[in-house]
Amino acid sequence: MKAYIFPGQGAQFAGMGKDIYESHKKAKSYFDQANEILGFRITDIMFAGTAEELKQTRVTQPAIFIHSVAVALSNDSFSPAMVAGHSLGEFSALVASGALSFEDGLNLVFKRALAMQRACEMNPSTMAAILGLDDDKVEEICASLDEIVVAANYNCPGQLVISGSLKGVEIACEKLKAAGAKRALPLQVGGAFHSPFMEPARAELAGAIEVTFFNPPVCPIYQNVNAFPSTEVPVIKKNLIDQLTSPVRWNQTVQNMVNNGAKTFIECGPGKVLQGLVKKIAPEVEVMSL
Repeated sequence: MKAYIFPGQGAQFAGMGKDIYESHKKAKSYFDQANEILGFRITDIMFAGTAEELKQTRVTQPAIFIHSVAVALSNDSFSPAMVAGHSLGEFSALVASGALSFEDGLNLVFKRALAMQRACEMNPSTMAAILGLDDDKVEEICASLDEIVVAANYNCPGQLVISGSLKGVEIACEKLKAAGAKRALPLQVGGAFHSPFMEPARAELAGAIEVTFFNPPVCPIYQNVNAFPSTEVPVIKKNLIDQLTSPVRWNQTVQNMVNNGAKTFIECGPGKVLQGLVKKIAPEVEVMSL
């Protein structure tokens, strides 16, 4: 059984999408449509912009979404039995599975990016990757701090990203290394994604999601909030809203997909980050790019 997975922020690279734009007529139509929907030529930044320009949240999120959806929907072999996306990638998965139109998906992603950027500017915050320590220990130390620090991304065994205040993450990194973490790496991000610091963005995005039309997806989508498969529109909407302030349970998601029959994981979009995580979670499965 094939599971299609979609990457999140951090998968971008200079020149992304240029090859498929120039070689595939159907894919090109999605890129051109995106320029019209957004009101600016995001393709110019994707194809010829600098890495610094691509790092802007308002550019990064729609760029990865456009690339991922174009790759999936322009491929004749795309026929998912189940889908999932890491953070932002959940929106790509929803479009690819027919739950959202391309236009509605892109509009929501752009609103999400702007809302997250505003939330970051309101309260300076950050994230860090913790390597080589059990999840329970990371959670315990974060919960013991006076500052707000929470688990944000359960990426794979031995890799958990924490999210919180600048001071809190700094203190947490020191305590986690003292507790045996192999590494505690501050991340170059705009703020504390998937934490209480994103509550203003969650509230802002909730209204947009509620008034957007969703279809039932053609296959189950495994959502970040609980790692469980969903096909019911009200459940999908609620989980999508809660996602901004809840952790991404990617490790658990992949495990559940494997338990439900996934033998091959196919990454749709820029880079191969998710393939690497899947192999660490489930070494027995096959991984590839679309």
